[in-house]
Amino acid sequence: MQDKKNGCDGCGDGLGLTRRTFLKHLTTVSAVVASGAVIGLILPEGAAGAVDSTYDWTRHRWVYLIDTRACIGCGSCARACRAENDVPEGNYRTWIERYRMNAEGEAHVDSPQGGEFGFERIKAGGDVRKAFFVPKLCNHCAATPCTQVCPVGASYTTRDGVVLVDKEHCIGCGYCVQACPYGSRFINEETHTADKCTWCYHRLTNGRKTACVDICPVGARIIGDRENPDDPINEIIATQRIHVLQPELLTKPQCYYSGLDMEVR
Repeated sequence: MQDKKNGCDGCGDGLGLTRRTFLKHLTTVSAVVASGAVIGLILPEGAAGAVDSTYDWTRHRWVYLIDTRACIGCGSCARACRAENDVPEGNYRTWIERYRMNAEGEAHVDSPQGGEFGFERIKAGGDVRKAFFVPKLCNHCAATPCTQVCPVGASYTTRDGVVLVDKEHCIGCGYCVQACPYGSRFINEETHTADKCTWCYHRLTNGRKTACVDICPVGARIIGDRENPDDPINEIIATQRIHVLQPELLTKPQCYYSGLDMEVR
């Protein structure tokens, strides 16, 4: 799904399928099933061999928190994500949207180049009454539609709550891209497979924070472990007003927001 409204060309790209292409994919699925391959139980590309051998999936449940009141729209997170995960130009695993509210309460949203290089200053004396930034990324939903529509099980959820793509089995059909209501998936033109934010799973499983969390100069992004009672994120979620994007979709996002304006979708 291409986010033209926000000027973010690569935040999520749809992919149309012809009947012939669909039948071709079904043939591929049949071949995979016939081979007895186990799908959705391996680590993402680039993570194999990098995961700490002592990491226990059953003792963690990762969640993410963004404080929109703190974000300054500098784009450091998007740049760090691109460098860390080798994201192709024109695509984004995370991006920043700017909301500008006029006197009538109408919202104008923009995201030039995914906010990767920041935003132009708002001119004084204009009609803007309020402005704020909203970082976005994969919500790693507990009831995610992307894993449900994948015909080969290449989109899956790990035992610690992270939604990943097995690029060894992904056939690039684009069903998951179309199914994601948040526009967080795209087809990687270099690998021809579905791509998205992984919460830097290769870092999490080695006891490190995500690249975007590490780089944020104002601490607007937090990654935390719900299974760890001493993790600060648990107190924040318990004591502050926390929101998720489009809760009416019942996808149970595990990416939370504090200070989120009701105009944000």
